[in-house]
Amino acid sequence: MPPITASEIRAHCRTRPGAGEDFPFGPEVLACKVGGRIFALLFLSASPLAINLKCDPLRAAQLRQYYSAIRPGYHMNKRHWNTVVLDGSIPPEVFFSLIDDSYALVVAGLPKAARPPAPPSQGETP
Repeated sequence: MPPITASEIRAHCRTRPGAGEDFPFGPEVLACKVGGRIFALLFLSASPLAINLKCDPLRAAQLRQYYSAIRPGYHMNKRHWNTVVLDGSIPPEVFFSLIDDSYALVVAGLPKAARPPAPPSQGETP
């Protein structure tokens, strides 16, 4: 499978309600934020690309055991953050679901007044 590109990641992150981008650590690290809080840190100069994503601690440990490309979060709280190296070993649907999970965890931690409005429900996903 072809590698996931920075453009694809940015496009996916932008589809999350209230999401924005920032470069608070310089031009090499893109921060995707919601409510002023980071839900993804994309290391643009890494080869292969790497991204930090928030994760439930139990799931983070499971993912690290299953995928060698998922490691404790670089420069982050290693219990709550994973670094995902985009070496092609993680299926795109799994990778993009990790972004969605990170976003949802950050939104859940925001004060209610700072949360973006929920998108209209389209029914349950399988």
